[in-house]
Amino acid sequence: MRTDLFPVIEARESGMLDLDGTHVMYWEECGNPDGVPILFLHGGPGAGTMSVHRRFYDPDYFRIILCDQRGAGRSTPHADLTDNTTGHLLSDLEALRVHRDIEQWHLFGGSWGSTLALAYAQAFPQRCMGMVLRGVFTCAPREVEWFLEGMGRIFPEAWHDFSQTIPEAERGDLLQAYVRRLNDPDPGVHLPAARAWATYEARCSTLRPNPDAVAAMSDAQAMLALARIEAHYLAHSAFLAPGQLFEGIDRIRHLPATIVHGRYDMVCPIETAERLARAWPEAEYTIVPDAGHSALEPGTRAALLRAVEGLKELT
Repeated sequence: MRTDLFPVIEARESGMLDLDGTHVMYWEECGNPDGVPILFLHGGPGAGTMSVHRRFYDPDYFRIILCDQRGAGRSTPHADLTDNTTGHLLSDLEALRVHRDIEQWHLFGGSWGSTLALAYAQAFPQRCMGMVLRGVFTCAPREVEWFLEGMGRIFPEAWHDFSQTIPEAERGDLLQAYVRRLNDPDPGVHLPAARAWATYEARCSTLRPNPDAVAAMSDAQAMLALARIEAHYLAHSAFLAPGQLFEGIDRIRHLPATIVHGRYDMVCPIETAERLARAWPEAEYTIVPDAGHSALEPGTRAALLRAVEGLKELT
């Protein structure tokens, strides 16, 4: 069984899809044009796609589709929050599916991508063939509070730097303090806030310290999209009703699914994945014993590759 990523592959096709006269979505395809479609849903929200995300799938078997969600990556306008809600993102995915003439596809989503995958599958179960979910996150208040405060109990140095970016008088509500700064039109205000937010997340994302993950947070515009859009969604509970993704499990219970979660995921603690697995016992549940949040840690990478290979047996 393969345990490392497939070789580097370039996009075969790409384009910009006008969504509503304001937002335009970047999309790309690689792999087998006649293969089984699989859609990668990136995290954040706001993180965008990278070339490494193409490499979890057998390019001879899968038709691999990637897209940058509203405001993220190469989509335009950059880091824009206008009409940027989960409902809009679900409509965007449907627009992309129709645009690419795809009847059904598998979903592969990690972190926020798992949230979006669950929401899309529950809204459009007839369009889904199977799912691979990593680093499960549902944007519940407990999860949001953990990200903003709780991680400091495990990563006190990272949290100290994150919180100290905000004046002491405003630290009672770090989320709103960051929302104000990230949406300030002055780059002298929003860029330092974006850097602090993105660096905090990167420092807490791996089981072992990974300077490369932190160094990757060097692009100012990428950091802004991640931090601004992520804070926007956290501040609005991802525009989901309380418990919505668990209450909708019966709509997708019939779909083959694998849940992969790092035992020591500090960004999205494993208790949410455990709750999902108990609510959805038909799904396969893999706990990676030596991993944090990142999809690229060796154990998680291998588990995801196994899960994707397992999709072949369903088709």
